[in-house]
Amino acid sequence: MAGAGVKAAVEWLVSVAPDPDACRWEWERNPRGVALLPAGRRWDVLILPGKLGHPTLDVLTRLIDRPGPVLSDFGDARMGFFVPPGTVARWVGTGVRGVGPGTWIVVPHPGRASNGGVRWLIPPDGSGTLTDATLLELAMHEAAAGPAESGGD
Repeated sequence: MAGAGVKAAVEWLVSVAPDPDACRWEWERNPRGVALLPAGRRWDVLILPGKLGHPTLDVLTRLIDRPGPVLSDFGDARMGFFVPPGTVARWVGTGVRGVGPGTWIVVPHPGRASNGGVRWLIPPDGSGTLTDATLLELAMHEAAAGPAESGGD
């Protein structure tokens, strides 16, 4: 991501922080390169197990040019898809953890590698792009169904 894009992404992310300057300071000085940000204001996050998250992301990137931000953590065991605020309150699927109002999420700086076990698979672009929850659900169903069988025997 180019310099202006990183700056826009940083500003978009820190806009939800109770103290944006403290958030920037954490990113700059914390050896892990991560900060805690509250969910539920500009985004909710749906956390999928990595075994479902990766194929879901593959389906999403075939359907749309650019999904919203996606985080991966701890050896790709889990993936967090940034979705519109309010999604968690309406989500009824099982096996997916929702991070919404009243919860916090570990977020790495969008322009550099993190040592905290959390990394961006798709960093925010600063414009507020999020993944549509309905589209995410459809991609999850397609991913869970597995690759389409082709041709006969």
